[in-house]
Amino acid sequence: MPALKAFIVEDSPVILENLVATLEELAQVEVVGSVPDEAGAVRWMSRDPDANADLFIVDVFLRSGTGLGVLQAAQQLGVRARRVVLTNYATEEMRRRCASLGAERVFDKSRELDDLISYCAELAEHVPPRPPAAAS
Repeated sequence: MPALKAFIVEDSPVILENLVATLEELAQVEVVGSVPDEAGAVRWMSRDPDANADLFIVDVFLRSGTGLGVLQAAQQLGVRARRVVLTNYATEEMRRRCASLGAERVFDKSRELDDLISYCAELAEHVPPRPPAAAS
């Protein structure tokens, strides 16, 4: 069964390291990349909006730019990957703003990490097989 390919936009090295280890161990997720800022995320999405990842996990507050900017860019680029937000600022207003920008879910870092892991594990169960990469 193929792993769920995830890209993470998170500026805290400690949170990123723990999140990657947890997702790869418990939810059959392969983290294919990460960046600490909005510009890096937009560059990564722009390379090939459909082939890079199945899921984007985005923090709201980043080293530069915001997760809201990442979500908006994903909409503008037509990225088909699912998008979720993992933040310490999961207010009702923030949840509405993220949803309006295409986020399927918003998870609170301090209280809903288990929910994120369960969500990713559920998605991983339904990852379709990928076609073989084209020869260069």
